[in-house]
Amino acid sequence: MIMEVGSVWPRVVRAGANSVPLFKPTTATATATVSTYAIRNFQYHRPTFSPSLNTLSPTRRPLSTTACSPPNPATSIDDCCPDENVSPEKGSKVLLKGMTYAELEQWVQSHGFRPGQALMLWKRLYGNNIWVQTTDEMEGLNKDFKKMLSQHAEFKALSLKDIRTALDGTRKILFKLGDGLVIETVVIPCDKGRTTVCVSSQVGCAMNCQFCYTGRMGLMRHLTAAEIVEQAVFARRLLSSEVGSITNVVFMGMGEPLHNVENVIKAANIMVHDQGLHFSPRKVTVSTSGLVPQLKRFLHESNCALAVSLNATTDEVRNWIMPINRKYRLCFLLETLREELRFKHNYKVLFEYVMLAGINDSFDDAKRLIDLVQGIPCKINLISFNPHSGSQFRPTSDEKMIEFRNILVEGGCSVFYRLSRGDDQMAACGQLGKPGTIQAPLLRVPERFQTALSASI
Repeated sequence: MIMEVGSVWPRVVRAGANSVPLFKPTTATATATVSTYAIRNFQYHRPTFSPSLNTLSPTRRPLSTTACSPPNPATSIDDCCPDENVSPEKGSKVLLKGMTYAELEQWVQSHGFRPGQALMLWKRLYGNNIWVQTTDEMEGLNKDFKKMLSQHAEFKALSLKDIRTALDGTRKILFKLGDGLVIETVVIPCDKGRTTVCVSSQVGCAMNCQFCYTGRMGLMRHLTAAEIVEQAVFARRLLSSEVGSITNVVFMGMGEPLHNVENVIKAANIMVHDQGLHFSPRKVTVSTSGLVPQLKRFLHESNCALAVSLNATTDEVRNWIMPINRKYRLCFLLETLREELRFKHNYKVLFEYVMLAGINDSFDDAKRLIDLVQGIPCKINLISFNPHSGSQFRPTSDEKMIEFRNILVEGGCSVFYRLSRGDDQMAACGQLGKPGTIQAPLLRVPERFQTALSASI
């Protein structure tokens, strides 16, 4: 059954001390039946929606295709789903991988030990190919310090559930969280001496991008900084001997990273620390669907690379396939980037463009894309759509993708063509996660694209 709705937005309902993520349809006639299930001491509510919803709310102002004013700050997405840490606590123990080096140093001193002990601990957590998970694995630390750690520190935020290997060597790692939820991390080997780990930042995602399997899940919760960092640590610990040194990190797994901006910036800063994991900031890339305020904060606070998932050249298409565009429209997003990057030296944003047959892959789209990115230091990454269960889209043919790329190159753009990796294990771009029986609704298809979608069914 296809559910139709104008748009889906998350919100937080306060119930005692717990914050509960919900979907909120933007229709005045919306009726939702809420199902409830408990995970330990956390309670999540997931709604189902009436299939008859097919109009935008009369309270939401229609979007013009020419004006480029910023959205109303009174309706910030943070009002719907603030950046809260809602992960289960580890009792009275502190998760070590959730601390920056400065925080770890302060914590160590608060227990009566000298700062040098913090550096030794940091290097055993992240550096020197040690990646300890228990105090028993720690050599060279005095007994009192190890005893304090065993009493007050927790080393692991994740538990390994499974590793699945695709035919091309891509590994999909399934991790179980402390509350029983599951996230997925992907390790992508490359024959050029580069291996990339793709980390998740949320359990599910609230953005409801129509081509993304993770978006079908809705948002369960944000990941903590520790849960994000440990994906990279585990990848190195588990697979470095098989795939070689893991050199790159991309925040392109489950979730919208900048919706969890606080923990993502913190995790990225931990990853690039020169006494720890020591990833180059230019090799740690954080992707976003276009949350403009958080994007600006990221550019101000982090030296890591930025990727923007564009995927359309008109508001009509982007409003449909990426509902966040109804909040932060295409011209506002691009003008923000144009302005912010004036202050970043030798910095290029990566535009990701998932190509959907008959939807965003016309030669007119290619020409519009050239115009849209003018004045923005950038690279463009063309991505083949990876089908999944319930998908209504088809991938663009290889021949047409090459023609599309050639138009961009002739227009002066720097273009990459990303091959699908790990798709036989549902490890490719847009394939992560496992939606339940209650899923985010599919949005109404604009009339002029209905024929193209009918041909794909």
